[in-house]
Amino acid sequence: MTTLKSRLQDDLTAAIKERDELRSATLRMTLAAITKEEVAGASARELSDDEVQKVIAREAKKRREAAEAFASGGRAEQAERERAEGEVLADYLPKQLTDEELDALVAEAVEEARAAGAEGPKAMGAVMKIVNPKVAGRAEGGRVAAAVKKRLAG
Repeated sequence: MTTLKSRLQDDLTAAIKERDELRSATLRMTLAAITKEEVAGASARELSDDEVQKVIAREAKKRREAAEAFASGGRAEQAERERAEGEVLADYLPKQLTDEELDALVAEAVEEARAAGAEGPKAMGAVMKIVNPKVAGRAEGGRVAAAVKKRLAG
């Protein structure tokens, strides 16, 4: 078993013992998503820590989007619950990049792409190929794409 998955299971056990309903429910849903990913496809397999982290990031994104939807629908209590679940999941993800750190990485990637001959807005794909491995898991794709577009336009 991967270290991240076993950490999730250990934390779930502790949350159940402490009767922390929010944390235990969130960890149960996350472990179910991991198990579903493991058995998807032709044969069952165990996920690596990186793959487990991607599943956790996907679950956290679902919580953010649901919180926004509930908030815009006037269901503040449910939105707060989704945000709280997202915060529980954030403990298992790498620290997110600040806007300044992301801008610096994007600027570096744009220069690298220009050196390779990519220019203007058409360089978007080349820059994304360079910057994505550097920010993997530490910034959401939409946020990275927006930073790249802004840098290429300006």
